[in-house]
Amino acid sequence: MEVNVHQAKTHLSRLLRRITEGEEVIIARAGVPIARLVPVKSDKPPFPLGIDEGKFEVPEDFDDPLPPDLLAAFEADNLPMGKPAKRGGKRRRR
Repeated sequence: MEVNVHQAKTHLSRLLRRITEGEEVIIARAGVPIARLVPVKSDKPPFPLGIDEGKFEVPEDFDDPLPPDLLAAFEADNLPMGKPAKRGGKRRRR
């Protein structure tokens, strides 16, 4: 499939979907092909799920409320109010 630059920018998501399905897309400027989009082939196999099964046990109290002192550390009302962070460097006038 060949598309022009404007079509590629406008329909990038659709083109990427077609590429993942194995289709090749040529992008052309003024009718002259300038780029070819192809799916990336990975040499690595997908990461296997469950390789750490049985190595960690979720504690019984995992979902219990936090102790009051620890909970207070996370609440926004208890955060120290400092000066706002400075923005980047000086701005130039145009």
